[in-house]
Amino acid sequence: MDNDPYGRDVGPRPLDASLEEVSKKLGMRDSRGLARLFAHWPEIVGPAMAEHVQPVRIDHETLVVSVDRPAWATQVRHLGEDLLNLVAERTGMARPLRVEVRVRR
Repeated sequence: MDNDPYGRDVGPRPLDASLEEVSKKLGMRDSRGLARLFAHWPEIVGPAMAEHVQPVRIDHETLVVSVDRPAWATQVRHLGEDLLNLVAERTGMARPLRVEVRVRR
């Protein structure tokens, strides 16, 4: 729900407006890169990796991903720089400086 300057609820916001606001708070130029990251993850990293590794969020300059097994955490860390370059190339976003890997339980 969106609020007006007086704190009143003015109803739902379009998704693109919400993404735009979040993207700007993260220091991105626009939301298109963020949307491409999540929508096209399998094309960015390949279908095999996408089955086991999912983007969670971008916190400032860190891409946070979730993996389903420790072996995939090792793989992502090994590919770190290449993965970050791919994300920037394929999304048009500024290149994240680091990748943080979290193993799902």
